[in-house]
Amino acid sequence: MPPVEQSAAAPDRATATQIQKQQLDAIGSHTFHIWSIYALIVIVLAAGICALVLPNIFWETAYLRADVRYLPQLLLGFIALIILFNLYAFEQSRRLRKTREELLEQLQRGAIAERLALVDPLTETFNRRYMEKILSAEANRADRRNTRLSLVMVDVDDFKDANTKFGHLLGDQILHEVAHLLKSTFRGSDSVVRYGGDEFLIVLPDTDEAQAQAAIKRLNNAVSEWNASEIVPAYKLSVTIGTETYTKGQVIGDVLHSADAKMMEQKSARSEVR
Repeated sequence: MPPVEQSAAAPDRATATQIQKQQLDAIGSHTFHIWSIYALIVIVLAAGICALVLPNIFWETAYLRADVRYLPQLLLGFIALIILFNLYAFEQSRRLRKTREELLEQLQRGAIAERLALVDPLTETFNRRYMEKILSAEANRADRRNTRLSLVMVDVDDFKDANTKFGHLLGDQILHEVAHLLKSTFRGSDSVVRYGGDEFLIVLPDTDEAQAQAAIKRLNNAVSEWNASEIVPAYKLSVTIGTETYTKGQVIGDVLHSADAKMMEQKSARSEVR
């Protein structure tokens, strides 16, 4: 198995994460500003009340008296503060809502971009970059749960000849059909990866050798049904399959290499028979 490649999208994802953090910090800062204005209004109101009450306390008067000359100014100032606060709060709420919407869009675009970076556009299966991630992750999960993990390597027989005979467009259709067969035959929890030009890898978690063989039998039946339907006239699909099961303590790259080697042995044996 080739060494794990550093993802070309890693710096972009790091930058996007930093930008999103800055936007979240900005949202928190705007919220703090709103509460600061609210606190300022409370302080001003408290100061106005103190201005009315403290003289009475200082002179020890029995009744609360206020200088009516200052009441209109105090009332107008209070109304002005309320209006300014409402305007500011409305503007900040609008900006916060817009920022949240933009952040959500960025997260959605990031998720879509990351998925596209891990998917083969022709077959709509996962690519080698995804394989590097999923193999180590599934091996670690199998180790933690003490379960088995099987790898199935599938090669389309004589695909180069089909490309030459039918043309590349029909060859692309054949690969797309094979990918569809694989995805419909194996479980939703299994991962179908385009390993090479006409080779596919299926990662089967929680699957031992016997279960993997049962899945291979289903695939062979699906291929026979596909040929009977004559989706591509004058073409008979044939695949060669190799499988290997991972057990705790093995190197997952060695297991992948073994599955590939078994597939090549099957292909060589078929060639000798022909």
